[in-house]
Amino acid sequence: MLRTRVITALLLAAGFALVLFVLPPVAAALAFAAIAALAAWEWGGLMRQEQSARVLYALMLLVCCWQLTVAVPQLVPVLLGVSAAFWILVVPLWFRFKWTLAGNDFFGYLLGALVILPTWAAMVALHAVSTWLLLAAMALVWVADIAAYFTGRAFGKRKLAPAISPGKTWEGVAGAVVGVMIYGAVVLNFSPLAGNVPLAAPLLVLLLLLLTAVSVMGDLFESLLKRQAGIKDSSNLLPGHGGVLDRIDALTSTLPLAALIVHLVRA
Repeated sequence: MLRTRVITALLLAAGFALVLFVLPPVAAALAFAAIAALAAWEWGGLMRQEQSARVLYALMLLVCCWQLTVAVPQLVPVLLGVSAAFWILVVPLWFRFKWTLAGNDFFGYLLGALVILPTWAAMVALHAVSTWLLLAAMALVWVADIAAYFTGRAFGKRKLAPAISPGKTWEGVAGAVVGVMIYGAVVLNFSPLAGNVPLAAPLLVLLLLLLTAVSVMGDLFESLLKRQAGIKDSSNLLPGHGGVLDRIDALTSTLPLAALIVHLVRA
């Protein structure tokens, strides 16, 4: 299992590097759309839909990506804003009341689009500004996840959400915050993005805290949906790693917010 996991991770890293640094922007946007389509197919699984319905939903998400690109690109900031509002305002209520996708197919499909489509739009928007900016935003999520894991393993005692993800602890969240703060300091001082962030330090700290918080919510949200659906992984598309949604769960909440922040700063 470990060997399979490592091989898959290396292939994913190589493929993603190719998309980011070699392919032209149009091809990169298509690659991001393919990720969105696979995530949509898995979302249909969370809704316990038949295979034909899942495939159709994936195709519909592809059409939405295409329309956003060629017909209404001006709606992208609006979509990012709706996504941010959903994660900051609605998802905490979702955790509180344990809402489910079952029993309302239209709502479930709409919710999937709200989770997946802004993620695709954010990847395209951040990549258009700077490849390094997109990579930095994604790496923030990875740093938070890794720091939370090891801090939780070493010091975790108080459960964060035992009914949703028993392994997560408040100590892990604290570790994620510390890790992201260190990461942010390194990026802002020693990366290709150094000197290109026109924001005051206190505001940057608040934004990093907010991005860390929503990354945790994205992880927990997919964990809740999988638990409600009675499955361990969103699919087995990625040997040793589960499915696409399993790999981008925290990105679905963090990237749209990051892209919205960049849009507002640049505006």
